[in-house]
Amino acid sequence: MAKLISNLLVKYLEDRGVEHIFGLCGHTNIAFLSELEKSSIKFVNVRHEQIAAHAADGYARAKKQTAVLLTHLGPGMTNAATGVANAALDCIPMVVLAGDIPRHYYGKHPHQEVNLHADATQYEIYRPFVKRAWRVDSAHLFPEILEKAFQLAESGTPGPVLISVPMDIFSTEIEEELFVRQNHHTKSLQKPSIDEATAEKIISTLLDAKNPVIYAGGGVLLADAAEELAEFVNHFDIPVAHSLMGKGAVADDNPLVLGMTGFWGTEFINRKTREADYIFGLGTRFAEADSSSWENEYTFDFPKTKLIQIDIEASEIGRNYPVELGVVADLKQALTVLNRVAKKIAPGGRQNEALKQEIAINKKAFKDSNKKFEEDNCFPMQPQRILADVRDVLPKDAFITTDVGWNKNGVGQQFDIYTPGTIFTPGGFATMGFGAPAALGVKVAHPDRVVVSLVGDGGFGQNPAVLATAAEENIPVIWIVMNNFAFGTIAGLQKAHYDTTLGTLFTKDGNPYSPDFAAIARAFGIEGIKIERAEEFKPALKSAIESNKPVVIDVAMLNNPVPTAGHWNIMDIYSPDRKVHHVSTN
Repeated sequence: MAKLISNLLVKYLEDRGVEHIFGLCGHTNIAFLSELEKSSIKFVNVRHEQIAAHAADGYARAKKQTAVLLTHLGPGMTNAATGVANAALDCIPMVVLAGDIPRHYYGKHPHQEVNLHADATQYEIYRPFVKRAWRVDSAHLFPEILEKAFQLAESGTPGPVLISVPMDIFSTEIEEELFVRQNHHTKSLQKPSIDEATAEKIISTLLDAKNPVIYAGGGVLLADAAEELAEFVNHFDIPVAHSLMGKGAVADDNPLVLGMTGFWGTEFINRKTREADYIFGLGTRFAEADSSSWENEYTFDFPKTKLIQIDIEASEIGRNYPVELGVVADLKQALTVLNRVAKKIAPGGRQNEALKQEIAINKKAFKDSNKKFEEDNCFPMQPQRILADVRDVLPKDAFITTDVGWNKNGVGQQFDIYTPGTIFTPGGFATMGFGAPAALGVKVAHPDRVVVSLVGDGGFGQNPAVLATAAEENIPVIWIVMNNFAFGTIAGLQKAHYDTTLGTLFTKDGNPYSPDFAAIARAFGIEGIKIERAEEFKPALKSAIESNKPVVIDVAMLNNPVPTAGHWNIMDIYSPDRKVHHVSTN
């Protein structure tokens, strides 16, 4: 029986378990939108496509499920591109459905067509960062393309895919059987594991090592392998360092967690990884900032240190460092085998109380070094005080989204995560503007959990229209705007190296300037709280959590840089003859 593709597409998504679609309307996709009105699938409407893309990204991270993003051709696609690229660099599965010009107008340059170098080529815009981009030229192939798209987004290293759908395709009738046929295909591929012999080799190597360190990346969380990793760590008392994206792979209150390495890591953490005889790298690409620009004297000392690396993607193994033993495998599967083999080879495990005591002493020393800032009553507030108050108030299983700047770097370094998989940050692309809309998606995925977005004034100012969606859909996210009247991290760099802050501070008539974000929130119909004294902040956050409503808390903050003990060679590029990082602009 022939039916409209728009109708069959909705049915396909329902059958696949899709519960929410994020997006924005356009004349090319309203045939599909109109069918959604009859569906159990909830359409989360936004005011800007970048908001939709980041919200879909946050939803996929929190739900552990492929997100669906709906956008329009031309400017709709380009507006969403930054959010989709962010998802791509952080390996987040997403299927992007983008309306396109009708097929019979290819090359005639109809309204909003992208065709300056070739006809009907809007899908080419996404090719550098999506796993694959399809343009649907034949209606009867659309069901197969959909099935391939979801499978590709979810398999191997996850990531976004694009399906560019000419608007006439949505309004074309095809035989329902073409969609029904896809029901016979598996919806979940079996992921690769490791064999017993490889597991035995890894276990034996780590047991013989004098100073082994596990290095956990975001791949651990993508594979939902935090529980298996904690079991492995606790069996052998091997210390765990992590990348920015690996934050929370093992809970921060585990006595074996060292912390984040690299530029924003402490001297103790970087020394432990640099002096290790073996690093066991799990789901990490050893990114630049995490690895102190890959310079041996700061964080990792390869090949003096030997590397065992497991990743789902072969191209990540040995990308930045030589590998003694590389394994392509899903981390949840691999760690399951490793735990089984570990208990066979060393049933009693191994205890290292001296190591745990050393870690505890150094963690306490670092926390003590921040104590005076955490307890400072000054206003604008110390950023450390803001983070300490937030951690003190939030439930242990609350979700946190960050943006970029102090809120990302400070959280990675100083904010304890007690429940793995509850912090989401823009890692690979470091996209300003991610945190606020990503929190929408997280809350949609987990309406019963507290969701707080820690964002700077620069990041929140990117897309304040996120508040319209929160008001319309009653999505009770709490946005904490850590307001330093600046693009603070860049301001600190510029001031340190060039003794100017041109283009980085927000000023009017020579004075610090900021919109009243609390008033903006109220204009959107959302509660807005403007903090006037440090003592007001914690009670305001408690009240916001108890209200179970969307709330914006605007809190003025000193622009003091996150202390760093690592290295990033951009400093040498700016100032080759000086050892300088950031400075305060206050």
